[in-house]
Amino acid sequence: MVRLTRAEQQARTRTELLSVAREQFLTAGYAATSLDAIAAIAGYSKGAVYSNFKDKPTLCGVVLEEIHRDKIGELAVLAADAMTFDDVDKRVDAIGAWIENTAGDIGWTMLELEFVVLSRHDLNLSSMIVGLRERANAMVVEMLEPLFDELLSPLGDADTQVTDDETAALPTLPELADLLLSTGIGLGIQRAVDPRVSVQPAVDALRAAMQLIHALNTAPAE
Repeated sequence: MVRLTRAEQQARTRTELLSVAREQFLTAGYAATSLDAIAAIAGYSKGAVYSNFKDKPTLCGVVLEEIHRDKIGELAVLAADAMTFDDVDKRVDAIGAWIENTAGDIGWTMLELEFVVLSRHDLNLSSMIVGLRERANAMVVEMLEPLFDELLSPLGDADTQVTDDETAALPTLPELADLLLSTGIGLGIQRAVDPRVSVQPAVDALRAAMQLIHALNTAPAE
C-alpha cells in the first residue's frame, strides 16, 4: 500500500468532505444539513471538518464556488464548440443549450437561494456571497471573450457606420455575463416552482440582441 504524505492525506480529506457536503447540501438543503452529518457520512470526525473549513457557511460557500466552476466549465465547452460557427444564431444556440441545462438544475438553484436568504442579515456572509457572484462573473467573462468579443467591442473601422451613440449602447462582456448568470438563476427559481416554464423566450431575446449587435458592427459605411 502506498503511504500518503501528510499534505496528500489532508488534500484527500478535504476533497472527500467537499464531495459529501455538496451531495448533502443539494439533497437536503443548507439549513437541514449539519456538519456532524457531513463528517459522519464522509467517515471523519467533526474536528476534521473544522480543520479544513472555518464553519458551515464557509463550507457551503466553497461548495457553491465549486458548482459555479462546474457550470461555467460546461458553458466553456459549449462556447469552444460554438467558436467553429460563423453564424450568430448557432453561437446563441450553444448558449441557449447551457441556459436550458443550468436553469433545470433545481438543486443548485434552491441551495443558492436558501443560502442567500438565510445569510441576508449577516454582513460577513453577504460579503462572501457578493464575492462568489463577482468571481462567477469573471469566469463567464473569460469564457465569453473569444466567442463574442468581436461583436461587442465598439468598432472604429472606417468601413462601418456605427455611431458613437450606438457603440456606447452596446453591452460590455461583464454586462453580458451578468445577463447570462441572472437569466440562469432567475429561470431556475421559476422552474423549481413550475418545471413547465420555458427558457425559450430568454434565448430568443438573447438571439435578437446579438443579431442587432452583429448588424450594427457589420453595417457598411455610406
